[in-house]
Amino acid sequence: MEKERIHKDVVIIGAGIAGLTAALYAGRMNLSVLVLENGIVGGQIANATGIENYPGFVQVTGKDLIETVQKQAENFGAVIDEFDAIERVSLKATPKIVETTECIYEADAVIIASGMNRRKLPLAEEAKYANRGVHYCELCDGHMYQDKVIAVMGGGNAAVDAANFLTKYAKKLYLIHRSQLRADDVSVERLRENPKAEILLETEIEALHGVDKLESVDLLDKASGEKRRLAVDGIFVNIGVVPNTELFAKELELSAGRIPAGEDCRTSIPGVFAAGDVREKEIRQLTTAAADGTTAAMLAGKYIDEARRGAAAH
Repeated sequence: MEKERIHKDVVIIGAGIAGLTAALYAGRMNLSVLVLENGIVGGQIANATGIENYPGFVQVTGKDLIETVQKQAENFGAVIDEFDAIERVSLKATPKIVETTECIYEADAVIIASGMNRRKLPLAEEAKYANRGVHYCELCDGHMYQDKVIAVMGGGNAAVDAANFLTKYAKKLYLIHRSQLRADDVSVERLRENPKAEILLETEIEALHGVDKLESVDLLDKASGEKRRLAVDGIFVNIGVVPNTELFAKELELSAGRIPAGEDCRTSIPGVFAAGDVREKEIRQLTTAAADGTTAAMLAGKYIDEARRGAAAH
């Protein structure tokens, strides 16, 4: 069956804070807006348990912040399509094409705010235990481990936030990191004060074991050289991220996986903008993602207006 073709003024790829902010601003300009998200709305920030550096909030969870911005965007007419995978894009076409499993969308402008994916656990057994004990989304899969032993791998804010979140389910939780923690002191202290949690630093995970699902991991204490096997029911991996830009690599030249675009968020293709963590830039914070979304949407609106005036003149 032939897919339905639907026209939108702006298609936004990704529903993190950059994408949702872009949807809010584009909607306010009376543009027809579609946001495509192949995972959960909110992206990496959705599972943050306590955000304390976003203006206007003393403290807010990632879930609450995302829900608020999503509601604002939808109030201005933006349509948010969750779990609709994109199969191909044609960004240089006129109109631009974004094809999903369900539809072919034609767009006058495209904003890429596709964020980043978590780096895979670099062990040979990872594929065997993927979704059978090895996970990358605590918000999606944490509930599966009620009263179980959970390990979190990583030492940055994402890992510590994940560990704090997962303590609501865990009978026992281990945070395992090969070096020292890089997370902010407030989040680390919160975890240290939790009686369920134990932090294992200077510790490597060397192997995974289990019959049909993960049952244990082999640990190496780098300081002492001691090896031991630790029984766990699940491990949530937070060891860095890679930009989610593979879909655009044939049409946009990437830099270390990210999309080169200035502070105006314009890419090398007219009418295509990059916002948030996929854009090549020095500082990546929630506030800078929101700023990118604002800029991209307003300049996308300007691009569409100019294109239409030019077409009318001819």
